[in-house]
Amino acid sequence: MPDSRKTYTAANRAAWNASAPLHASGPAWEALLAAAGRPGFSVLDETLSATLRALGMDGRRAVQVGCNNARELLSLAALGARPELGIDQSAGFLAQARQLAEAAGLSPRLLEADVYDLPADLGHFDLVLVTIGVLSWMPDLPAFFRILHGLMAPGAALVIYETHPFLEVFDPAAERPHEPAFSYFERTPQTVNQTLTYDGIDHGPGETGYWFVYGLGDIVSACAGAGLWIERLDEYPHTIREPEYDIYDGRTAQLPMSYCLIARHR
Repeated sequence: MPDSRKTYTAANRAAWNASAPLHASGPAWEALLAAAGRPGFSVLDETLSATLRALGMDGRRAVQVGCNNARELLSLAALGARPELGIDQSAGFLAQARQLAEAAGLSPRLLEADVYDLPADLGHFDLVLVTIGVLSWMPDLPAFFRILHGLMAPGAALVIYETHPFLEVFDPAAERPHEPAFSYFERTPQTVNQTLTYDGIDHGPGETGYWFVYGLGDIVSACAGAGLWIERLDEYPHTIREPEYDIYDGRTAQLPMSYCLIARHR
């Protein structure tokens, strides 16, 4: 098991770069590329779109941390924001981001970097966006929030739209998937050996990555500890995870499945 932040992030970079080619071909990619070239392009669901609209997006300078192929960053333009910077450590996904940006007629800066080792001259932004999966690839959550704080202009908003950490208690592939399979309080990094995809299909083994499970209290405390003011925290019954988690959706006794945290630079 690695014993340093840099070793963890390097392993995760290799895992995502190894999976990138699977996302840059086939009907889903071609459809995304075609959609990016049409007016009003957006992949944001209505929950996140409504949240951002309520904040007022017109003219806001936006950065997405952990932007992957930048499809969400580019989608902010449809809400009136200015998608200025996308940060990711996977060169493979940023190559896809450049294709999507060209199709969309947009030109954000796309920066390949370890988020814990960013250049000092990136500037400050009115909106910092973090979406599904990013937090759990981060080996040092308090440091991550301090970095987000450093990207924010005074009065800026941080918006995190993520899977709810309570879902980490369950294993959808288990024989009894509705019984807890893991402790909510387990913080040992989890080794991920499968190829990283979003489609719910097993693509076989890939490069080893490391997944970090944080409780909602860990996330809120790290955010507040970085000097950010928590404006609101909304929890939702709908899933934004891989298709196998759909089995937990639409139940009478419904689990929390996603959340949106909004915090402000003081």
